[in-house]
Amino acid sequence: MITVENALEDLFALVGPLDVEEVPLADAAGRVLARHVSARRDQPPFAASAMDGYAIRAADLGPGARFEVIGESAAGARFDGTVNEGEAVRIFTGAPMPVGADRVVIQEDCTRTGDVIEITGTPGTGTHVRPAGADFTNGHRIAAPRRLSPADLALLAAMDLPCLPVTRRPEIALIATGDELVMPGEDPGPDQIIASNSFGLKALAEAAGAHVRMLPIARDSEASLTTAFDLARGADLTVTIGGASVGDHDLVGKVAADLGLARSFYKVAMRPGKPLMAGRLDGAPMLGLPGNPVSAIVCGVLFLRPMIEAMLGLPPRAPVRRHATLEARLPENGPRQHFMRAHVSEGRITPFQTQDSALLSVLAEANALLPRPIGDGPRVPGDTVAYIPL
Repeated sequence: MITVENALEDLFALVGPLDVEEVPLADAAGRVLARHVSARRDQPPFAASAMDGYAIRAADLGPGARFEVIGESAAGARFDGTVNEGEAVRIFTGAPMPVGADRVVIQEDCTRTGDVIEITGTPGTGTHVRPAGADFTNGHRIAAPRRLSPADLALLAAMDLPCLPVTRRPEIALIATGDELVMPGEDPGPDQIIASNSFGLKALAEAAGAHVRMLPIARDSEASLTTAFDLARGADLTVTIGGASVGDHDLVGKVAADLGLARSFYKVAMRPGKPLMAGRLDGAPMLGLPGNPVSAIVCGVLFLRPMIEAMLGLPPRAPVRRHATLEARLPENGPRQHFMRAHVSEGRITPFQTQDSALLSVLAEANALLPRPIGDGPRVPGDTVAYIPL
């Protein structure tokens, strides 16, 4: 068996950034920017008012000063003239500053009578003017790689970039295996269960940025598994669920080897998730996940999601760890790293008493994994421990 850390290193060696495609800005949410991009204009492109009020020359401002209103400047409709001594232009938020004006007096500090305003308040020292290029200037660069957030898209739109270079979404072929499985809505026999892992892993992979093809369930026969692998051809990554252990009906490893799998590793010193395998088949990476529901999802968090992120061009890294205060007593851990299902609230973490790898109900209640290192000593309430958010 290898460690979790070594397994992740081997998996990163199997994958790399995919090719680049151009997508419309409106379709780029959550995608990973593949190349640096630069602004094509200043923002704002002109000096603009930050308030509703009157644009004047700052040199003319003083208590009781009076100004003749000679026009109006609105967003999208600037005043084309020049502001001279003793003159003012009615201006609104976001409107271009008129030539000659360098100060806005907010309307609350003015009294207007006809076309004349008088300064009746205390304007203060702020100019209420946003200079041209105050947000960013022409050529401002957004560096890749970067997963694009809603705020990023707003910024890129303001930079006048209608299309963006992003990394192509990885296509994942997902193969659930086992005679015992039926799909939700089907009529299971007395010895069958519902195939649940596929749906959790599909959601996890798609949330990470992949496109998933759920293939038909592969039965526990070499012919059925061979057909499933044939259907997976062309995918960027093939993920199998179950059948990777050493029982008489666990045929994934044998069939994959017969088809030419160059195996990177088999079995990881962890729980849940020990019967994990990986390698390269037909030039594409393959990841064999265990069949127990919790084991499959935990391995999805620890291994599948980081692989997808690396394929999208993001820096290869293990899942982010945070820290919280332990709320329960834990015994010494054994020879495998244990990823306990736990709940974190207000900086305090409580592992569930039941850690059975078949209990999806516990996993659904958990919002964190609490990793116990190999041979980790007993833990007591009040200890600071690391956790992986779910």
